[in-house]
Amino acid sequence: MASRFFLVFSVSFLCFFPLLSRSANRLPKLLLGNKNMEQSVIRMKTGGSAITIDPTRVIKLSSKPRAFLYKGFLSEEECHHLINLAKGKLHQSLVAAETGESVTSKERTSTGMFLHKAQDEIVARIESRIAAWTFLPIDNGEPIQILRYENGQKYEPHFDFFQDPGNIAVGGHRIATVLMYLSDVEKGGETVFPNSPVKLSEQEKADLSDCAKIGYGVRPKKGDALLFFSLNPNVTPDATSYHGSCPVIEGEKWSATKWIHMLPIYELWRNPACVDENEKCSAWANAGECEKNPGYMKGSKNELGYCRMSCKVCSPPS
Repeated sequence: MASRFFLVFSVSFLCFFPLLSRSANRLPKLLLGNKNMEQSVIRMKTGGSAITIDPTRVIKLSSKPRAFLYKGFLSEEECHHLINLAKGKLHQSLVAAETGESVTSKERTSTGMFLHKAQDEIVARIESRIAAWTFLPIDNGEPIQILRYENGQKYEPHFDFFQDPGNIAVGGHRIATVLMYLSDVEKGGETVFPNSPVKLSEQEKADLSDCAKIGYGVRPKKGDALLFFSLNPNVTPDATSYHGSCPVIEGEKWSATKWIHMLPIYELWRNPACVDENEKCSAWANAGECEKNPGYMKGSKNELGYCRMSCKVCSPPS
């Protein structure tokens, strides 16, 4: 009950958080930095280090769904770092099936890979910044997923909250998603909310592809982060959070996704048995991926790998 109360409080607070961004004078003075360039900056202690959040960069995009855009959430160096961590390790993106397994789908044609939680200092800093901005605990988040969309690749509209008991039982619903844009896209690649009642102006539509003009569309811009909630403040699913990634028409799109659950997930969302969690694990192991990509394939002392059986890091049940 206590965790549910905290969740509802956090979500409700964030509904009003963007209003604070309109004027630094509305913020308590104890939270402000120096009187010159950083009057709008909030410094928060997370994990022993200071995390800086600038509410004046946060724009409320929509109430249905509740969506906010943080301009310049990532630095150019952070964007390049995340992309470099993923290069050479990308595989066909998967979707969550009702059985709880991850499977391939024609609806999602990008390539991607998962980082480890707190994989290095830069990743840990980004994860702490997400927690500070969203007011949702780090432990409730899945590892960051890096995605690459090339020409024509897309992700058809879908919900991030779960609709089956199997996935809901592990960490609860995904309550929020933070989508970080790691590159600019020449044309296409927008994030679109087809069910949103928010109407774009003709001027706003002029910069979007046809796919993004149905409902509410957000054009990717390097360094920006989009936060949207899949659940209403009363913790019921929000149908207007239905969203997708429009096909890339020119250029390519790199993004990083952080899904945040209602409850801490730790390793509960992973199968602890000695199994392969991807049908391609055996082929990848034969191609040498156990050594080339040990974090994903074999895991570490803090996190399970996805191909533990094929990489022979454990003994399967007899």
